[in-house]
Amino acid sequence: MSPLITTMLFSGLGAGTILTMSSHHWLMAWIGLEINALSIIPMISKQHHPRATEAATKYFLTQATASALILFSSTTNAWTTGTWDITQMTNPTATTLLTSALALKLGLAPMHFWLPEVMQGTQMNTALIITTWQKLAPMSLIYLTTNNLSPTTMLLMGMLSSLLGGWGGLNQTQTRKLMAYSSITHLGWMAAISTMLPNTLILTLMIYLLMTTTMFLTLITTKSKTIPDLTTTWTTNPTLTIISLLTLLSLGGLPPLTGFMPKLLILEELTMQNLTPTATIMAMSALLSLLFYLRLTYTTTLTMAPNTTPTKHKWRFKVVLPKLLTTTTPLTLLMLPMTPLLTS
Repeated sequence: MSPLITTMLFSGLGAGTILTMSSHHWLMAWIGLEINALSIIPMISKQHHPRATEAATKYFLTQATASALILFSSTTNAWTTGTWDITQMTNPTATTLLTSALALKLGLAPMHFWLPEVMQGTQMNTALIITTWQKLAPMSLIYLTTNNLSPTTMLLMGMLSSLLGGWGGLNQTQTRKLMAYSSITHLGWMAAISTMLPNTLILTLMIYLLMTTTMFLTLITTKSKTIPDLTTTWTTNPTLTIISLLTLLSLGGLPPLTGFMPKLLILEELTMQNLTPTATIMAMSALLSLLFYLRLTYTTTLTMAPNTTPTKHKWRFKVVLPKLLTTTTPLTLLMLPMTPLLTS
């Protein structure tokens, strides 16, 4: 892809997201989402491979359906209330439609089936954009409409997402699909807290973006597309192996790493709201996710026999570490002591 076209597509991604995040009118938010979707589709299909074309088609159909639902819900709300303001979504039918549309946009269960397939059909760089940048615009709409969304619906979708994200990742061998199910799980935690503590939602989103970016950068650097690929990471770069190990544990939410912070805050708030059964289910579902993170950890660091067959050639290649890793890695691993500062 030529630099000019790449620049145009990235500009479209940025402009679409910023337009949605900064608008108060539903039509402007919808236009931003459309620009965003139209910019990412050529990136997904640029490989000219049947899998990439299939992934682009699936992404287009799901995003177009979600955008149509958003337009329909905002029109319904404007018809009954006379306002197009995003924060004034008071019609119950419109709110239900909007919740469904945003769940489809994000990949929240039970509308999550497209995300692993799209991730598997595209390149690592594009998969990184889909799991990070593409979540900002729908999440900003959830943040803006949080007072009008149904807490019960969001809690149910949050529990379902965390459970299905954990179960779905158990039998996967492809790292992109594993990261897709990881994304579904984290989005479930965000959905569960969205109607109670919007500030914690933003904090959880930021930490999720940091952890996912760090993990994808390590996968891109080591060219690890499957779990067996991770077994030879140590021959290429031992430091990167340690970074990926700690990042995986942070994604799983183990203390004293950063990933424990959002889980702690969300479980605390759910307990304070007398939602102890929900908090228990969410905590138990985190164990499912932790199991496949530990599987990756095991293959990355504990399968280190000095004379394995795959190590014959891989050590010859010099790895150039992305400079962004120097920023994201400390934040991914060491932010837990800053919890009181970030939540005050």
